[in-house]
Amino acid sequence: MDNNWSKYLLLFIPWLLSVLVQSVPVASYLIAWLGSFFIFYMTLTGKIRSLPTDRSPAEQLMRPIYIVQIIFAGYMACTSIFYFLNLLGYEYFTQTNVFVAIDSEALAFAAQCQRYYCLGHAAFVSGILAFMNYPVVSRYHVAKDKLANLLLTIAVTTFPLSLLFLRLPGLSQFYFQLSSLSFMSGTLALAFAIPLRKIGNTLLCLALYAFNFYQALTSGFKEPIILSVMILGIFLYPSYKKIVTILFIPVMLFLFSFLPSYVTSFRAQAWSGEETADNASQDALNEALNSDEKSETNWSFLTSRLSEMDMFIQYVKSTPDYVDFYGPQLVEQSAIAVIPRIFWPTKPSTEELVMQRVYNAGVVNSNSSVSAKPAFIVDAYLSFGLVGIIVFLFAYGAIAQLIAIKAEKLFGGYILGTALIFSGLFQIFWRGLSLEFLVNTVFWSYITMLVIFKLLRSRNILEEV
Repeated sequence: MDNNWSKYLLLFIPWLLSVLVQSVPVASYLIAWLGSFFIFYMTLTGKIRSLPTDRSPAEQLMRPIYIVQIIFAGYMACTSIFYFLNLLGYEYFTQTNVFVAIDSEALAFAAQCQRYYCLGHAAFVSGILAFMNYPVVSRYHVAKDKLANLLLTIAVTTFPLSLLFLRLPGLSQFYFQLSSLSFMSGTLALAFAIPLRKIGNTLLCLALYAFNFYQALTSGFKEPIILSVMILGIFLYPSYKKIVTILFIPVMLFLFSFLPSYVTSFRAQAWSGEETADNASQDALNEALNSDEKSETNWSFLTSRLSEMDMFIQYVKSTPDYVDFYGPQLVEQSAIAVIPRIFWPTKPSTEELVMQRVYNAGVVNSNSSVSAKPAFIVDAYLSFGLVGIIVFLFAYGAIAQLIAIKAEKLFGGYILGTALIFSGLFQIFWRGLSLEFLVNTVFWSYITMLVIFKLLRSRNILEEV
């Protein structure tokens, strides 16, 4: 653990400045929002703590300081700008509501939540940096010439195994773990096979990738589609930097502009039962590509769905004024969630435990069928307020980093340890969920990681150095 804490305090300067000007909500919000970009700059350039030098930056993008920080903190702290612009009467960058009075109370709450986001970002990345000890010394390794075939074997093996767990009562969470692992290994195998010009491997990996992409396209969610493209770009980037930069950045921008319309249309048809997923997907594609209303749909997505600030504001409004802080209750409920129902048939429903605080805050009505689970930073705030954000978010970053290092120690380095096992089994760190679901997933993913390690060791695939 890094004991040089003085530099870490620099990460909290934007939050402190935003607090000092909190009487001017617009300035306070902008300082806190821009503060996250300052944190990105200071950490990703190694100014707070030197970045790992055992691999080039392009070859270690799946480590927590890069991928987890960019996605988790970027989604948490940077996406609210459109919500904020909307409060000021803007649509994109054009002011449309010139004659409508700005809601000063809403602006003040938005600035307050953005300050919490900035504080959480600083605490979270401090947790990563404090335990970012590289290079990792491992007792095991896999021969480089065997990696491509091993990755393909893992992809082909874990996919049917994930379907088996999907059919077993009470074990569906292992389906998501192994399905993610299959996708990561197949995509990584594809990135290995293309430069090596292994035609057979490449074709099989392309088939697996196409199948996974189709599943993402018919899932009704934006995240799997975006992640499937982004991960392939990250894995190919070390070998094809120029091509990936030229192709994948425009593709990602296109997806962000196209997917809101596509997903809205797909859900309206598929989730209502009007069409099969295949037909709904085709119709949604045609509608999204040809619709004249895409701009309106995209702005609605950017202001109300891309960011979770609106829900965060409702929690801040209710706690602690109307609902007391929960204290250690959420941590206790997380410990309960870890226990398999097979050992405790009357165990309280995790979904109901989480939704109770949603109802308490008035985010949704208890008679509604909508699920609006709080984000991790919201649970941190609901537990102990500002102190909860600092402690919980620091622990979040520290645990993610410690698990990534453990994975590299067990699986012989970055490729199998971080790029495959950590990114495949612990992808929940990229987005974050309510505390109970997060703890449960991380705990059982850790157990799965140890089981996979034992299997690879028993077959001598992982050899002692």
